[in-house]
Amino acid sequence: MEYRKLGNSGTEVSVLCLGCMSFGEPGRGTHTWTLDEEESRSIIRYAVEKGINFFDTANVYSAGSSEEIVGRGLKDFARRDEVVIATKVHGNMRVGPNGGGLSRKSIFHEIDQSLRRLETDYIDLYQVHRWDQSTPLEETLDALDHLVQVGKVLHLGASSMLAWQFSKSLHTAEARRNSRYITMQNHFNLLSREDEREMIPLCLDQNIGLLPWSPLARGRLARTVDSVSARSTSDNFASDLYDSRSGVNKVLETIEKLSCLRGVPRAQIALAWVRHQPGVIAPIVGASKISHLDDALAAVDLLLSDAELKELDEVSKLPDIRTF
Repeated sequence: MEYRKLGNSGTEVSVLCLGCMSFGEPGRGTHTWTLDEEESRSIIRYAVEKGINFFDTANVYSAGSSEEIVGRGLKDFARRDEVVIATKVHGNMRVGPNGGGLSRKSIFHEIDQSLRRLETDYIDLYQVHRWDQSTPLEETLDALDHLVQVGKVLHLGASSMLAWQFSKSLHTAEARRNSRYITMQNHFNLLSREDEREMIPLCLDQNIGLLPWSPLARGRLARTVDSVSARSTSDNFASDLYDSRSGVNKVLETIEKLSCLRGVPRAQIALAWVRHQPGVIAPIVGASKISHLDDALAAVDLLLSDAELKELDEVSKLPDIRTF
């Protein structure tokens, strides 16, 4: 396994991060396609054995069940000083006032709940899951900085926001001498390249590491044009993200062609393309089967040629925007 620095830090992470949204006791939360603890543990253990030391979850995944499963699994299968645990805060964890968001009150409550569920004394990478327009940015950044100062959190990261919001966060933190975000967990794959306009150039300029979520477009890039999966039939969010986009079939057909020529699964082609992109530290890969993880591991060693990269770029590129 290859390891890289986590953003502008000295922490080393595997070049694949295991996304843990698919782990969660059925019936907890809104996802109907999650794996129970026994199935989840087998994947966590396999990941550790293969050298993956980077695990990403969130407090809202299966209403906290994902954090519980990940915490118990890593405690049993890995040494705490060797693994890097990432989780997130923002989403509503309960009905009523202060049940979510990025207020000081919510952050202080949720960090303790995540630490309890993960069975650890600290979080390696604590990420704001979304932008909170209802809370003053200074309040959020001060609260997060406090968690770093008292040792509950080692590093801070962000996820899925507009470039101007992230830029404002970075520069406000610097002006207040707060701990700064070192990573951006962004939505980036062959069917979603909008971040190439502003977010990715910003991150490259500010030395922020990229941790793309859904590098396989929630499994869409790993399947043929007409195939479905248990998740795809119930994942309305994925339908909103991808099914209405123009050119989807052309991208899928190109991946299929290259996978046949290379003699490798489609998932490896799509994931290898993401890993070739500037600024990417570790794509966050989900797995509901060991074979999914094997494909991701094989993609680490798959080097696409310049011609292959150009062909994938051409069928998936963003439409031009006139500039003045």
